[in-house]
Amino acid sequence: MLSNQLKKQFTSKLLDWHAHENFRTLPWKEEQDPYKIWLSEIILQQTRAEQGLPYYLRFINQYPTVIDLAEANDDHIFKLWEGLGYYNRCRNLLFTARVIKDQYQGVFPKNYNEILNLKGIGSYTAAAIASFAYNLPYAVVDGNVYRVLARYAGIELPIDSNEGKKTIASLAQELIARDQAAAYNQAIMDFGASICKPKNPLCETPTHYWIEKRTDSDIWRDLHQPFLVESDKKLSAKQLQKQITEQALFVSQKQPKLLIQKEQKLSHQLIISTIYSVNIDNINECNLKNGIWVQKMNLHNFAMPKTLIEIFN
Repeated sequence: MLSNQLKKQFTSKLLDWHAHENFRTLPWKEEQDPYKIWLSEIILQQTRAEQGLPYYLRFINQYPTVIDLAEANDDHIFKLWEGLGYYNRCRNLLFTARVIKDQYQGVFPKNYNEILNLKGIGSYTAAAIASFAYNLPYAVVDGNVYRVLARYAGIELPIDSNEGKKTIASLAQELIARDQAAAYNQAIMDFGASICKPKNPLCETPTHYWIEKRTDSDIWRDLHQPFLVESDKKLSAKQLQKQITEQALFVSQKQPKLLIQKEQKLSHQLIISTIYSVNIDNINECNLKNGIWVQKMNLHNFAMPKTLIEIFN
């Protein structure tokens, strides 16, 4: 199984990936109202998001709270549900809404086991409500999550086997970010749906650039730059490699390869910018903490010196 270090890396990198990606906005995403989360999960149990979206919006428009739903006419609710099928979902929806109104004074319970005991709510839906509404550390496990974790941990147990379900559920609970449960659950589901797909997963790694904001008091202050070695005289490739090693950002046994050189003449000085590619053996993440990794397509979001913009383009 996975070491503790790999578990921590997985969670950290997943959260970081999700924070820098853009996903289709759906009304129930980032929702914290347990009623709306519950409603969306019940609708989506046997229904694609595109088909379920208009139903969700109609329900929320006509019955904005769980009490409104509990007091609704049964026939009206079944008519509103028409077209979604699996009408037991609708019956359980009404039954549970009335239990919450009568036994919980119209307030969704905040305890995972109490949520799980409500009719029509299984472990997945209970975890979704507990984590997204209350940020409680309960991992959601759907097909996307199972696939991601099985591939990452090398688990080959069948998805429909009790042993497989138990193993993945246990691993999912170990990996969840205790203080960012909602963000983690959304991240792993989005990763499974968009990257770690059942067929043709997008496993290629896009090029990323490490950049940092310059803090020196000069003309480039507050602009962003890649890893930079400054010198008032020309450096050989061997001297540059020595500088890299001394700054301890990463380890490289090979000499840097010259890619391009640009000159920028200022009134008081001449700046010669030389770009090298370096094959690195190991990265010192601790010393890179003041910068960020950015995909090339996103570099335009960061202010840079003109010389660097021309080089990146």
